[in-house]
Amino acid sequence: QVQLVESGGGLVQAGGSLRLSCAASVSIFSINAMGWYRQAPGKQRELVARITNDGSTNCADSVKGRFTISRDNYKNTVYLQMNSLKPEDTAVYYCYAHIFFNDYWGQGTQVTVSS
Repeated sequence: QVQLVESGGGLVQAGGSLRLSCAASVSIFSINAMGWYRQAPGKQRELVARITNDGSTNCADSVKGRFTISRDNYKNTVYLQMNSLKPEDTAVYYCYAHIFFNDYWGQGTQVTVSS
């Protein structure tokens, strides 16, 4: 069973920054893609950013230029650097890992951006 442990959420003022971390219990090289989704109250879960095994990245239009996804292969960890945060970024952020035909999820971490 793959476990994903997230950290780094919290409360920040608009314009501030946070960095989320997601540590996998397996080698990151065995994971096809990792990334972050978020879900705000009353809204559907949406993809924020992801990084594939070959290092390719993509992110939602709403966060381009503000959020950056990266990984540390030695620590089996993926990071989401969030800058210039806006109140509309407030959500629970979930780390996910896609391995062959299965998706695994972290427990979620709350990010709250105050105006």
